[in-house]
Amino acid sequence: MATIDTIKDILNEKLDIDPADVTGESTFESLNVDSLDMVELVCELEDRCDIDFGEPEGLSTIDELVAYVDSL
Repeated sequence: MATIDTIKDILNEKLDIDPADVTGESTFESLNVDSLDMVELVCELEDRCDIDFGEPEGLSTIDELVAYVDSL
């Protein structure tokens, strides 16, 4: 499964965000994803992708998150 699809699934399952509303250009702010939601998203990504997310800085769009996850 592509990283963006995994992110869309998590956002849908955990935060009830319609996958059709999520594009690469979507910002977390435009999706109403707050800091607590980000923690939940990161934890779920770590579990599903078997990665250690670390402490990324400056991720503000879905594309940036995808690129970061794919680099791990």
